[in-house]
Amino acid sequence: MSSIWKNHILLENPKYFDFGNGLWTGKKPPFKTVTVIRNTNFTDSGRIDYSNVAVLEVEKKQFDQRKLIKGDIIIERSGGGPKQPVGRVVYFDKDNGDFSFSNFTSRIRVINNEFDTYFVFYFLMYFYEAGNTFEMQAHTTGIRNLDFTKYKNSVHVPLIPLPEQRKIVYVLSTLQNAIEQQDKLIRHSTELNKALMQKLFAEGTKGEKQKQTEIGLVPESWEVVELSEVCERVSVNVQPNPNGDKPYIGLEHIIPGQIQLTNWGKESDVVSSKAQFRKGEILYGKLRPYLDKAAIAHFDGMSSTDILIFTGINDVQNEFLIHFFHTEKLIDFAKSTTTGVQHPRTSWSSLKKLKLGLPAKSERKLIAQTLNLFEDKLSFLQRKKQTLSDIFKTLLHELMTGERRVHEMEFAALTKAYKIKEQPVSLAAEK
Repeated sequence: MSSIWKNHILLENPKYFDFGNGLWTGKKPPFKTVTVIRNTNFTDSGRIDYSNVAVLEVEKKQFDQRKLIKGDIIIERSGGGPKQPVGRVVYFDKDNGDFSFSNFTSRIRVINNEFDTYFVFYFLMYFYEAGNTFEMQAHTTGIRNLDFTKYKNSVHVPLIPLPEQRKIVYVLSTLQNAIEQQDKLIRHSTELNKALMQKLFAEGTKGEKQKQTEIGLVPESWEVVELSEVCERVSVNVQPNPNGDKPYIGLEHIIPGQIQLTNWGKESDVVSSKAQFRKGEILYGKLRPYLDKAAIAHFDGMSSTDILIFTGINDVQNEFLIHFFHTEKLIDFAKSTTTGVQHPRTSWSSLKKLKLGLPAKSERKLIAQTLNLFEDKLSFLQRKKQTLSDIFKTLLHELMTGERRVHEMEFAALTKAYKIKEQPVSLAAEK
């Protein structure tokens, strides 16, 4: 982990940092009701998700030694997974309330005013994002534990002038706020899309009178059909060409409405028989947790046999069908038909029996076009969020290693918050 900074403070240094172990409930009165931050409240952004925090009765004596104050950093000591090593950090930002942290975590507190608490938090986030905690893990009974002693003796926090620390914090927190705003827009748009989908597949676009059917109310002009009457499975198992260069798509590449165009394999990498799909066909993940993921292929390729391949028949547009594959009705039905213990999955023999309301061709097209507009907007918001996240990760690395400097930049909001005398604004960061 290279850096241009000359002065560093070891995280172990007791003049700068204090540590606390997590809270156990205990059995000796007096007791106190407190809110406890757990691993499940950690988010990738380092913010705490307060929506599902635990409220527990704990020993008052234990809590008094473990009460969180604003600016405390909580680090995950146990948990993680194959793709998520332990060592994640979150920042406690509450001014009041009785909050503590679980026994699977520890508290890091900045006790020297030479450091901005947010700066230390972002540095520890950078340390984790750089993959430095991966080699500090120990496995016990399936749980990953962080070697906290090694961690404290491996983290060297750069001691740079406080004004520059605050400017770094301003840049990173501004980006994080923008990312969180995108998250809110994505959640709102997703809920709107679900509501619109449910309405269109139940009421149509013409506002016509409805009739009672075996699947509930549908517009009078609609038919009620089984999925097998409008859709057929067309996947064919083939032996891949050892010299072939067709894209190979796995379950992980399918997201609702589209196929991720990154990190896929090629036909020549596949050694066993797989399914072949063609441009325009629908790819659907039949394995949990992919039962809500379907996409239309925009190219020919190979796929995992855990992916079902469909196409519309009887003049049914695939654009209409792809939206039906994302309805709660189909997803719930698919979940109810899964079999298997280790890898529950559904099958075409089960899915084909599902019944749906089918409008005329012109209305199917209009429904698909309407939902496509909403999904295009959602896709745009997701791409924007990804762009902001990529910028954040790049800046996190560059600012924490000193590759990019902000010491000559001035921010009006920052000078107001810290009552710093304003200076002429530099037009660009030094790099």
